[in-house]
Parts: sequence; structure tokens; C-alpha cells
Amino acid sequence: MGDDRALGLTLGGGAAFGAAHVGVLQVLEERGIRPGIVSGTSSGALVAAAYAAGFEPAEIERAVLAFRWRAIARWSFAPRWGLLDTHALDDAVLRVFGTDPLIESFPRHFGAVATDLRTRRTVTIDRGPLSVALKSTIAVPGLLPPVRRDGALLADGGMIDNVPVTATRGLGASRVIVVRLHAKWENVRMMRTVTRTSDLRNDSSVVLIQPEMEGMAQWTMRDASRLIAEGRRAATVALDAAELRDSHVDA
Repeated sequence: MGDDRALGLTLGGGAAFGAAHVGVLQVLEERGIRPGIVSGTSSGALVAAAYAAGFEPAEIERAVLAFRWRAIARWSFAPRWGLLDTHALDDAVLRVFGTDPLIESFPRHFGAVATDLRTRRTVTIDRGPLSVALKSTIAVPGLLPPVRRDGALLADGGMIDNVPVTATRGLGASRVIVVRLHAKWENVRMMRTVTRTSDLRNDSSVVLIQPEMEGMAQWTMRDASRLIAEGRRAATVALDAAELRDSHVDA
């Protein structure tokens, strides 16, 4: 079965909470749902990139369970822009791919969402080296350095919109599966969500999946297995409800 080129998948950011996205991918695979377009911000972009590159959910799960933050960032010895630097991410991309692949070479259409610090607008990076896109979307100001690209100074997309549905539609999706982290427990000091949850719920072209993060660690990977399981639970509930809704519409 091929990918659905009109179906998009939006993966929100949230540091370690992004492990929940893996459980969502597992449920989609089990149900034969194959989005051809995927976007994300911050940790959501890391998972989205792996999926867009063609890695299977089981492979992504193994990587997430083995993940440590030092794989993408290390202490900076010249902390002008951030306490950490992201050269480690360059090394990680090379280890996984053997090169720094161009995003446009991926089998699925992928976009990493970042914030242009000069214009305070989001930027969707869907072309060029993967390492540049990933370093841009994870660059939390003060912690990780921003990235210069095409005249813009790019940082974490979650500062403007942590659930970048607009970016997914901009890549060509007419229907979107949205995974919004922090469903009941929102760290509003770190992230904004431009798209209102009520708007997503009322949009018939959207399936909204909301894993519950309360009581789980956001800045360490100790709860990765629990987060994956919660992603599975939330995806199952949302997709079952969508099937019921669609069957009523068809009737």
C-alpha cells in the first residue's frame, strides 16, 4: 500500500514528550494509514524526519528508547548564543544516514518548522540539508544557538506555533492527523499554540490526537516507554472516534 499524498501528519514539540509520537506512528502503521506529508517542530520534527526518511516505527522506537540528549547537543565552550552547541547533531545525522541528506530526497514530503527571530514568523524548511533543518527547529533560545539560513536567524518553531498545522497544509495536505502534546498540562512559558484546539476539534478534515503528559518527565528520557504507550492509547481513541464520525457522515 502506498502513501496517501493528500494526508498530512503534524507532530507537535515538547522535548522528551515527543516520544509519544512513536506510539502514534505504531497505531497508524497497524491500521494501514500512511501519510505522505509530515511536519513537526522541535522534538516532533526529529520524529517526523525519521518517518519521512522511510524508517519504520519499530526502528524509530528503538532509537527513541536509546536516545540521550548528548546525541544532539553538548556544552558550548563559546556560549555566546546558547549554553549548548548542536555540532553533535551533525555527527548523529552522519551516523544514521552516512551523509547529510537533502530533505527533498526523502520518500515523504517533510517540513521542519522554525521561528525567524527577526520577523517573529514561522518558517517551514522543506528543502536543503537535513542537519540545518533539525538544528533550526530545536534551537531553544538561550539554550541552543540559532541557525542562519537564507538571511533568516532561525530558532525553535514552538515559540510561535507548537502545533504547526498550517505548515502541513502548506506542504499540500488536504486532511491532517494532528498530534498535540501537553493536552491538559501546558508549559505556556515555553511554547505557544497559534492553532486553537477547539478549531481543530471542529474541523472535519482534522483528526486530533492528544496524549496526556501529566506526571511524566519532559526533560529526561526516563518515561520514554510510558510516553510511547500513551501515544498508542491516545491515537487509538482518536482514530476510533474519527471512524465513528465518518461512518455517521456516510450514513
